[in-house]
Amino acid sequence: MTEQPTSFDRPQPGADPGDPRGALVHAQEPARAPGTGAALAAQARSGGESAASQAASPAPSGAAPETAAPGGSGQDTVTGPASEHSQPGAEHGAGPDAHRPRPTSEGIPVQPAAGQEGRPVQGPDGRERRTGQVTPPGRPTPMRRDGDRLRFVGAATRRIARGIDLDEIVMGLCRATVPTFSDAILVYLREPLPVGDERPTGPLVLRLRRSDRIPADRDTEGGFAPIAPPEPNELDSVGEELCTVRPGSALAEVLRGVRPVFTDAPAARAALPELLGEQGATAVPDGQRAILAPLRGRRRVIGAALFLRRPERIPFEADDLLVAAQLATHSALGIDKAVLYGREAYIADELQRTMLPEHLPRCTGVRLASRYLPAAETARVGGDWYDAIPLPGSRVALVVGDVMGHSMTSAAIMGQLRTTAQTLAGLDLPPQEVLHHLDEQAQRLGVDRMATCLYAVYDPVSHRITIANAGHPPPVLLHLGGRAEVLRVPAGAPIGVGGVDFEAVELEAPAGATLLLYTDGLVESRLRDVWTGIEQLREKLAATAQLTGPDHPPPLEALCDEVLDMLGPGDRDDDIALLAARFDGIAPSDVAYWFLEPEDAAPGRARRLARRALSRWGLEELTDSVELLVSEVVTNAVRYATRPVTLRLLRTDVLRCEVGDDVPQLPRLRQARATDEGGRGLYLVNRLARRWGATRLSTGKVVWFELNHG
Repeated sequence: MTEQPTSFDRPQPGADPGDPRGALVHAQEPARAPGTGAALAAQARSGGESAASQAASPAPSGAAPETAAPGGSGQDTVTGPASEHSQPGAEHGAGPDAHRPRPTSEGIPVQPAAGQEGRPVQGPDGRERRTGQVTPPGRPTPMRRDGDRLRFVGAATRRIARGIDLDEIVMGLCRATVPTFSDAILVYLREPLPVGDERPTGPLVLRLRRSDRIPADRDTEGGFAPIAPPEPNELDSVGEELCTVRPGSALAEVLRGVRPVFTDAPAARAALPELLGEQGATAVPDGQRAILAPLRGRRRVIGAALFLRRPERIPFEADDLLVAAQLATHSALGIDKAVLYGREAYIADELQRTMLPEHLPRCTGVRLASRYLPAAETARVGGDWYDAIPLPGSRVALVVGDVMGHSMTSAAIMGQLRTTAQTLAGLDLPPQEVLHHLDEQAQRLGVDRMATCLYAVYDPVSHRITIANAGHPPPVLLHLGGRAEVLRVPAGAPIGVGGVDFEAVELEAPAGATLLLYTDGLVESRLRDVWTGIEQLREKLAATAQLTGPDHPPPLEALCDEVLDMLGPGDRDDDIALLAARFDGIAPSDVAYWFLEPEDAAPGRARRLARRALSRWGLEELTDSVELLVSEVVTNAVRYATRPVTLRLLRTDVLRCEVGDDVPQLPRLRQARATDEGGRGLYLVNRLARRWGATRLSTGKVVWFELNHG
């Protein structure tokens, strides 16, 4: 069985504004062959009483129409047998399947169409037994009202339950009730909505979240009868954007009562001006044509819904309060769950965002770009990560890894491994040693904590790259001429296996080449194996490079987008982390490198060498500052060093000076006293340099500073 749309943008045929059911509409029955009859089965009534309402068409042989049972019992006799599966208005036709009813809409019950001969179940006074109203001759009436309401509530609650987020649930409530149950609906929600068990602070404020109404001019061709243009006080003028519920007010008492109420009740009538404003309250029709239903979640009232019918429609009945209560309960519980789901999704997004680098660093001699795509919108966290870590000597470490799973646990393990990798990179350990320590860390986290990782170190001065792999897909190198090759790197065992050695290889990294690191979600799916995907990636990179010509590499950001475009429908089975590095390198003419013996004459020699290099580069305006800073840093180095001190100057977009020694202790900036003879060297470096820092190495340390030029 399928649910039929109940929104006014999908009108149902056969609606009549004077239908005694109020806004419940009905569908027309197709024309049948003459000479057929209809039967309606008895249905159960509440309270244990059983009553049957039956209707029949004229008998084919001219039989007399049926008559009500004596005594006003409300039971009609029918011509022909009645099936318990018969639908209201169903007729028997010729053929072997004449006894089987036609399938009907689950959301909108079938009613006798205009032109059919049927009449309501009447009492002795000629009034309809359910409504007490006099029914005009020939007007179709609802014949299974309790069943109609049950089918409507079932279809409406299923439509509400389909929503995942807040807007979908509120829209499902509006679309399910207009126009089937009411002509208009206003949904107010608490601002802000409380999450879980947290206690809201401040006054109770309701904000109009959504309102739906039947348009004034309804399509007659679609089955809706036209109505008169709305007057100024019609339903279109109902509603205020914001409402503050005062403690002890009439609106607060109605919301505290939880149960839906008719607005003609004194308490509800007094609450309307507070909810809708004075002008909106006067526009609410008189009589039982409006229901105010509080929306109560698991622990507190989170809003209210107002169901309205136009003055020309018949009012709501007492049973409609039960319908409104069911709709309000399902909507409120759904909103509570949607808020909780939204908070969980927000936490997952924040966790994933903080685990990944917010911005890639600007490193000397290399340009970087990255992409991250979750496996699905409903699973926005995973174990994939990437990183770029600046190292001493203008080098940079490129890392990409993948922890098994797509859960919060996988994301947490990924964060620990990424932090461990950053710490190990700061120690300037070789790539294979970094993977070895990551493997030990994964074993400490648990026996089933498996991950793959690829760790590479790029040196822009030597134009070399050192790579170690732990069960990860191999990187792809796109050369300047457009040739793409899969680098031959030993695969190794995944992190967490334990007891295995990792091997590093050193390869050429020519200027203009692009290295692409990725996770297996880019190249592996249900539709292809990993090596087929790697080959497709290589071909995609080569084809993209051909578009820019052999002398110009493709733009890095555009290249990442082109790589992701290779994913077709059904290829997104896993998270995707992508890191692209464009090797610009540093030309040998922009590098000056010297060894200085640890002696008293070393600072003076360092000043002379720096002055000559700056003169060769045309940076004479920096001579005084560089001589002063180089002298201070070299003096600190030779004071404790036992081996030769290294001095290197690099000219890129900035001038970088690096001084290395074999002493592992890092210098610290301190404020020298007036009587101290030393301790002011780093203070000068901190004041004059653009940036400065110190990094511990396995063989000692490097102190560096940068100055702007040009």
